[in-house]
Amino acid sequence: MGKVIAIANQKGGVGKTTTALNLGGAFAALDLKTLIIDADPQANSTSGLGIDPKAVDKSIYECIISNEAPDKAIVDTSTPNLFLLPAHINLVGAEIELINMENREKKMKTVVDIIKNEYEIILIDCSPSLGIITINALTAADSVIIPVQCEYFALEGLGKLLNTIRIVQSRLNPNLDIEGILLTMYDRRLRLANQVVDEVRHHFKDIVFDTIIPRNTRIGEAPSYGETIITFDTTGRGAQSYIALAKEILNKSKKENVNVSK
Repeated sequence: MGKVIAIANQKGGVGKTTTALNLGGAFAALDLKTLIIDADPQANSTSGLGIDPKAVDKSIYECIISNEAPDKAIVDTSTPNLFLLPAHINLVGAEIELINMENREKKMKTVVDIIKNEYEIILIDCSPSLGIITINALTAADSVIIPVQCEYFALEGLGKLLNTIRIVQSRLNPNLDIEGILLTMYDRRLRLANQVVDEVRHHFKDIVFDTIIPRNTRIGEAPSYGETIITFDTTGRGAQSYIALAKEILNKSKKENVNVSK
């Protein structure tokens, strides 16, 4: 059964989509069959993998609103082992359409449960909000990665997100775990960036990933070519950072499984 990881932060510009794309590419490079679910109406994960959202026939929207079979919406990408359940601008309307639906918070979980056994890793790229679609993603997930940029106001709004996660844990998904807080856009030359790293590690300690994602122009260029950084600049610092992150997550999972078995 695959592990489902939501990537969430209601703050925009922190690297959610970048993390989804490149962590997905890293897992795929490690020979894990990986699915990215684009749960953001902006559909940046979709376009970032070289797929035109306007040309998509079926998307996550049809799956959660019209009960479309997810395997009919999932598409291949140019990266081996990496698949995509795309988004469409129609997803904007789902926030309203879900309001009067029964079990509205569990629509995405229903979709994920259908395909969970077919993939080793499923990543859900959430929108920059704490709306019903993000709640759906957290309800469907086993864990959540929280990207935090190494810039001023890095911790702004983080308390609200953590409170939302606690509410989801208590009411909808008691098994939801915080996979980790991921520091992104790090420039070691900047004093502020180093202060943010120290502050986040001081406040959140063990739930902060050891891996830090550097600020890197190649990471920003890769989506314009429809590629992840893993294939776009294989030996670069950006690619190696995401490979390290994927390995850190896998090692954590192995340790947890050993502890459970004991």
